[in-house]
Amino acid sequence: MTFDNLTESGIRRMASYSPYLDQLAALANEMGLRQRSNLVHLERSLNKEWSLGANSILSWSPLDDGVLVLVVPHYAIAEYTAAPADDSGLPQKVSARFITELISGDRQLTLTQMQKVSRLLDVEPRFLPLRQALSDNPVETQIIEKMIRRYGINYVASRAVTLFDIVGFGLLTPFEQMTQLNSLSYSLNSSHAKMLELDVGINFARSSSGDGFYIWNRDHGLEANVNLYHFMHLVLADNAIASSKATSNAVPRLRACFHVGSCYEFHQAEGLNPTMHDFIVGDVTIELARMIEAAMPGQILVGDFLAQLQAPSIDNVDSQVNLDAVTFLQRAQGNLAKLSGLELSGEKVSAIKCYLTGERLESGEFSIRKLQIKDKHGLLRTAYNAKINIYRETAQPILLGIEDKKLSTGPMPT
Repeated sequence: MTFDNLTESGIRRMASYSPYLDQLAALANEMGLRQRSNLVHLERSLNKEWSLGANSILSWSPLDDGVLVLVVPHYAIAEYTAAPADDSGLPQKVSARFITELISGDRQLTLTQMQKVSRLLDVEPRFLPLRQALSDNPVETQIIEKMIRRYGINYVASRAVTLFDIVGFGLLTPFEQMTQLNSLSYSLNSSHAKMLELDVGINFARSSSGDGFYIWNRDHGLEANVNLYHFMHLVLADNAIASSKATSNAVPRLRACFHVGSCYEFHQAEGLNPTMHDFIVGDVTIELARMIEAAMPGQILVGDFLAQLQAPSIDNVDSQVNLDAVTFLQRAQGNLAKLSGLELSGEKVSAIKCYLTGERLESGEFSIRKLQIKDKHGLLRTAYNAKINIYRETAQPILLGIEDKKLSTGPMPT
C-alpha cells in the first residue's frame, strides 16, 4: 500500500492493521493519510519486536525518522529486581520501585531518559525506522502509547474494580450457565448505554472470573472510580428487574464486591497477536476474590481501602488525595445528581441512596459496621456491607444489598 492509493477501502485496511486507528477514528481523522500509514508501519514493527510474546516493550522515544524502543525478554522485569546471583555484595542496579515507575503511566521517554534507563537495564535501545518523522500530534502520541502498552505490561497503583459473582453457578447445567452469563452481559451493556445517555463517562472493561466478571473503568481518577461504583448500582438494578420478570432460570442471582487497589494490566496472546482487550491481576483482584467467598447471596461488600487518587484542585491543577472507603462512599452519594433523569424499566428514578450499613445509635443516627472476613488461607481482611436504594416515581423502589440485621449469618463483624 503506497501513499498514492490510500482510498477509503485502503484506510479501512489500515485500521485492521492498526486497530487503534479504528478505536480513535474521530480523532485519527485529524491526522493526514501519511501519518496514519506511518502508524500502521510502526504497529507492524512493534509486533515483530514482540515476537509472539517472547519480549515485552517497556518504553519509547522519537528519534529522527523513527523511534527508539526498549525491548526485554518477558521474564526480565522480575529478574531486574532479583538479588544478585553471586555473593559479591554489589548493590542492585535497579530497584523494584524503579521498574514499577517505568511501567506506570506514560511510556514515552526523552532521549536523555532513554539513554539512562538503557544503561541501568544494560539493554541497547532498538531503532525502528519509519516512513517519515513523527509529527508530535497529540492523537498520534496517544495511539503510540496504546501500541506500546499492548506489547508490554502496565502497572496501576490505584484501580477501582467490581466483581459480579453468580450464586450457585457450579450447580447449574451448562445451558443455564450460558444463559445466566449472557443475561449478566446484557445487564452490563444495558447499564453502560444508560450512563452514556446521561453523558456519564465510563470506558468499562471486563475479564471473566469463571462464575462472573471483573469490571473496571479504563479511565483513571476519582471521578472514573465513582462512576464505576454507580455503574455497579445500575447493573444490579437491571438484574433485579430482569429477575422479577423471569419465568425460567435464565437470570442469575448475584452478589457483588467493590474495591480499590493496585494491579498489573496486560494483553494476552491470541493466535499470533496480543488481544485488543486488556486483562488485570494484582492486589485488587486478589482482595475481591477473597471477599466474594464470604459474601451472602444478594450482598454487596466494599473493601476497606485507602486509595491515592488524582483529583482536580480549585485552580485546575491535579493533586493527590487519599480516600478511605467511607469517604469514597460519601463522595459517591454526593455525585448521584449525575444520574438524574435515569429511567429503569420505563420508570423515571426520583432518588438513589447508597450507604454503608451499621447499628442504629441512641441519637437516631447509624454507625458504620466493619466486617472481619477470614479467607480460606486463614488471613483476615476488613470489609463493609453496602446498601443501594433506588426510588422510582410510580413503581416500587429497587432495594439492593442486604440489611445489617441479617449479617449474623454472614461475615463476622469486628
